[in-house]
Amino acid sequence: MSDRAFKPLVDPAPALSDEQLARAQRQLSLPGFGEASQRRLAAARVLVIGAGGLGSACIPYLVGAGVGTVGIVDDDVVELSNLHRQITHTTANIGLPKTASLAAAARALDPGVRIIEHHLRLTSADALEIFSGYDLVIDGSDNFPTRYLSNDAAQLTGIPLVWGSILQHHGQVSVAWHEHGPGYRDLFPLPPAPGTVADCATGGVLPGLCGTIGSLLATEALKLITGIGDPLVGRVLIYDALGASTRTLEYAPDPTAPPVTELIDYELFCAGNLPQPKQLAPEALVAALASQEPPFLLDVRNPQERAALNLRGSHHLPLPQLEAAIDAGSQLPALPETLVVYCARGPRALRAAQLLAGRGITASYVPGGAPAVAQLAPDLTESALHQQS
Repeated sequence: MSDRAFKPLVDPAPALSDEQLARAQRQLSLPGFGEASQRRLAAARVLVIGAGGLGSACIPYLVGAGVGTVGIVDDDVVELSNLHRQITHTTANIGLPKTASLAAAARALDPGVRIIEHHLRLTSADALEIFSGYDLVIDGSDNFPTRYLSNDAAQLTGIPLVWGSILQHHGQVSVAWHEHGPGYRDLFPLPPAPGTVADCATGGVLPGLCGTIGSLLATEALKLITGIGDPLVGRVLIYDALGASTRTLEYAPDPTAPPVTELIDYELFCAGNLPQPKQLAPEALVAALASQEPPFLLDVRNPQERAALNLRGSHHLPLPQLEAAIDAGSQLPALPETLVVYCARGPRALRAAQLLAGRGITASYVPGGAPAVAQLAPDLTESALHQQS
């Protein structure tokens, strides 16, 4: 452990209630903690990005510890395939927004905590405004555009960012607090080439890994808020669940890195130098599907996602199969020269559209994916169990 000292991030709240004191008994007896630290937690406002594996593990610990205000950002809904690792969600909540499901669990744990639901996908248009209402941000998102956006928005608003990532049986945790050390961009100046890093949907994730990394995220936040311990500023903790091992990598600010002065289009930034396909807004797709000549729809999600929800009349070609065919130079399934690609949110569809462009196929993609279209026009959706594509 280093001898660095960080001042507490949050000033103490007024005196705690009898109930708050009773809830915190096992914390108040911790060496170096005390009632002042508990009052800081009560005054703290923490924003959590992502209500999936990491968010559903970390938020109960924030609430249980007595953090006074917790915001939750997510645009997804609870699915059956989530429950093996996102254990704060329940079977009864399948189909509900993850923000609502997780907020209900948090209020059940402590009705006195203020929970703010942001049922949306964080973008450059709203990130700064949302971040300005919080003292600290925890990024438990599952995609690179959001990770870079979170880093830049935290830097521009001057608040610390605790970030974590998981895949298969590995996890990482660090703190980006630009006032005191390096950020996410100093460790990862550029995003990986599209398609070179699998996500949890394609690569899988060990369930308990979510709990391990999620609890570490909450712990780093509590350390920053109260000023105890040595936060992971300038260090990234790397955890290997199969090897039951951890190691810590130190890193420093990059003196040659260009300054962050504004938020950018992070989908394009993470798309690299590949051709940039056109976006087709969900509203425009709904209108096009109602026309005399509806577009050819290509679903590039995995079979489990498609079985739960798909757009009526669409065809199916999972992104990993498309990438494998492109890499091997194999012949693709019969596709028209112009089509529309969709996934669950947009990044996989963007990647597929870029790959298809290299084969002479003009493809636009739908930001927000199937859930966004379903919200506008539920009649355009169905279960793949009743469809042959």
